[in-house]
Amino acid sequence: MSHFAVVREAGPAWTEGKGAFEQPAVADHAAFMSALADEGFVLVAGPLDGSEHSRIRVLLIVDAASEPEVHRRLADDPWEMTGRLETVRVESWNVITGGQRLSSLQTGPRRTGQSKEER
Repeated sequence: MSHFAVVREAGPAWTEGKGAFEQPAVADHAAFMSALADEGFVLVAGPLDGSEHSRIRVLLIVDAASEPEVHRRLADDPWEMTGRLETVRVESWNVITGGQRLSSLQTGPRRTGQSKEER
């Protein structure tokens, strides 16, 4: 598996004037992201520069076999399916320093690169 840095941003269906926790279907999105973290796919994630209070921008570090897997897995996010959130950038990330700390985050069950529904 490889690490990828992923940037996601508010999409065209984002409700203007509301923060992330006031958006429709926030519980569905949160449950989806928590499941990806529990599986060990998402290692860390969070909003950038206080953007959770307006048009959100998020950074994720994920563990995946390939960039297409990253896009495929995130496409199942309820917010991405409705256009509330968009994956705008996926880049391979080479860990130079702190890799042992990152490895300690990978405690989820061993993945096969398949979504939960495909298993």
